[in-house]
Amino acid sequence: MQSVLLAEWRSVAEAHHEPVLAEEVVRLLSPRAGEVVVDCTFGAGGHARRIAGGLGPEGLYIAIDRDPVAEEHFRRFADDVVCRTRFIAGNFAEVLTQLLDEGVRADAVLMDLGVSSMQIDAPERGFSYATDAPLDMRMDPDLATSAADLLAHAPEDDLRRWFRDYGEERYAGRIARELVRRRAKGAIETTGELVDAIRAAVPSPANFASGHPAKRVFQALRIAVNSELENLDAALAPAFELLADGGRLAVIAFHSLEDRRVKRFMRDRVRRELYPAGVPVRGETAVSEAEQLTPRAIQPGVDEIDRNPRSRSARLRAVRRRAEARAQ
Repeated sequence: MQSVLLAEWRSVAEAHHEPVLAEEVVRLLSPRAGEVVVDCTFGAGGHARRIAGGLGPEGLYIAIDRDPVAEEHFRRFADDVVCRTRFIAGNFAEVLTQLLDEGVRADAVLMDLGVSSMQIDAPERGFSYATDAPLDMRMDPDLATSAADLLAHAPEDDLRRWFRDYGEERYAGRIARELVRRRAKGAIETTGELVDAIRAAVPSPANFASGHPAKRVFQALRIAVNSELENLDAALAPAFELLADGGRLAVIAFHSLEDRRVKRFMRDRVRRELYPAGVPVRGETAVSEAEQLTPRAIQPGVDEIDRNPRSRSARLRAVRRRAEARAQ
């Protein structure tokens, strides 16, 4: 059964995947012959195909993803490109630390956060409120807890907090109460049942406001199921430490919870001053650890949003590790 689902997910992704801000990512990462690139969220390989072309036969493209579908896409990618390739299955926060322990140094690191088209467009995976499907939402199918499991067992206070903090949902308390009331009568196991509960909980006008009334709750559950914010917090420092002298880090975020973390991390690295020898010496000048490559977040243009409406909320930020800041 799993092999059938993998085949279906693969075909959906190949038909619909379009990488967000692809030209801007390539420009900021500026891949050159012989360099090492680490892609923390390979997905269907849309960004990878554009980046790998600049690496040449001596370059190395290291792809990370915890979704088994991504590994299938990677095999096709590896067959098509001339650079050397490596795929590592797993949580990017853990894999980046593994690469550091191996002594890997990257010239460019890319993080394309959030849920991918290959996940949203596969109804069986339960990420979308557009069709009725099992309420799953696991990016890694081997994770122990699905969205249905969370709804079945999480205390009402946790549900309210997730919806408020992760989804920025105005009616978080009302929705949490309604879900607890309904699960007392039977498990909430499908996306359709969750949508029905949300519609019943929010005031009638909210059902007809701009945007789907379930959008924020689905985002919150997905973040909770996959520990997305915790993983991002754990990954940013090792991603930067992995950079070689002059290495570039680019991150695409899709909601403010992610983007604020990325913005704060990059700002702190730019503001952090280091001395080449590690200890202040009279007459010696401190240097900033990083250079901001995006004074403001880069957003998709009108043409890209028309082609790919899901890109609308994307925010791209990038920094370069200063070569002189490494010598400490």
